[in-house]
Amino acid sequence: MDYKPLLTLLAIVNPLAIVPFFIHYTAGFSHQERRRTIWVSSFSAFVVIATSALLGLQILDFFNISLASFQVGGGMLLLTSALSMLNAQPAEAKSTPEEMRQAADRASVGDSIAVVPLTIPLLTGPASMSTVVIYADKAKNFLQLLTLVGYGVIIGLATALCFLLAEPIARFLGKTGINVMTRLMGLILAALSVEVMTDGLHKLFPVLGHSL
Repeated sequence: MDYKPLLTLLAIVNPLAIVPFFIHYTAGFSHQERRRTIWVSSFSAFVVIATSALLGLQILDFFNISLASFQVGGGMLLLTSALSMLNAQPAEAKSTPEEMRQAADRASVGDSIAVVPLTIPLLTGPASMSTVVIYADKAKNFLQLLTLVGYGVIIGLATALCFLLAEPIARFLGKTGINVMTRLMGLILAALSVEVMTDGLHKLFPVLGHSL
């Protein structure tokens, strides 16, 4: 069994790095509200990954985009995310300060922030979606595709676990510990992104494979 897709997704999603955001956005929530936010955000992360795995290739066909081009573009996006993580920033934290303030305002009046911004874009976003689509194309049968969907379940459970233990994790690791974890995951993601781009470039320019 190939665990590379799972390792890549864990590096991108990296729920440990989102723990401070979770604590911030759920400040003042009751125990029940926080639990609901945890399960909704975890399930939403699974839905994003499962949808990308099952329908991503069909969406590419609809827009007439070749997978090789998508691999190169997705690899560049992964590399950008990796560089952000090497600077101790979440890979998918693409919200503007204004969007973050609006989300905080919605949370203060009781609106759910489980889907936006916790799931999209902080947990899952373009980088994670493109990764799932790329690995979905490599699936040789429906069982391997279901395995990819199963990895989405693992990501959702990992997210739920990190959020359930958010305060103990934040106290134990501290800001420095979370930053170190984020940088390590970023280094892994950088190596994986180069591999994805290389595969795409070989498909677009077969002559490159003969020159190596």
